[in-house]
Amino acid sequence: MSYCVNCGVELDADLQNCPLCNTPVINPNELRKMERSPAYPREKGQVETVKRKDLGILLSVVLSATAISCAMLNIFVFKNSMWSLLIIGICIILFVLAIPAIIYTKLPIYLSLLFDGIAVGGYLYMITYLTPSSEWFWQLALPITALVTLLVEIFTLLIRFFPVSFITTALYIFAEATVLCIGIELLIDRFIQKPLGLSWSAVVLTACGIIVIALITILSKMRLREAVRRRLHF
Repeated sequence: MSYCVNCGVELDADLQNCPLCNTPVINPNELRKMERSPAYPREKGQVETVKRKDLGILLSVVLSATAISCAMLNIFVFKNSMWSLLIIGICIILFVLAIPAIIYTKLPIYLSLLFDGIAVGGYLYMITYLTPSSEWFWQLALPITALVTLLVEIFTLLIRFFPVSFITTALYIFAEATVLCIGIELLIDRFIQKPLGLSWSAVVLTACGIIVIALITILSKMRLREAVRRRLHF
């Protein structure tokens, strides 16, 4: 027995419409079989991807406009110092960093890292125009930049041509961190005309040396290496 959903009159089982108000008779069981239209379309829309060439052009235009605008302001409005060199240098570094990612993806990683080091060195040289002397650049900033660039190049070379694992990567990082800290301290001693020697970098050398020796020991013993991998889940 069923009733009209509109007027409530009792309906016969074979009726298609209510005899009183002509409301369509719907079987509740049929409602479950009807597919409800989703609130959102099931097919996901695909937005056209931005081409690398267009993105590279946009980035080049934005960085160039920023550099030129700051240079013009520095020349014609704010003439007290060459502050625009800082902005121009940052724009150059961002452009160089974007070359392998956006503009020219086939650039070898070694050349990309070399260009990054050159860009950072050029930016530091621009800062010398805002300082009374450029000795800090030639004796400290440039050698440190060259050392960091060299260590990064060596790290990339080791990762590419030798077996890579968590242990070997940690070994390379701790070994190069030791060399970097020692190099920085020696360069600082030379810059301030202090006798060359190790003080704070000796602490780094001791700590990292112990870690490096432990990692080499783990790598040299297959059973120990497998046990460490199982326990540390890598």
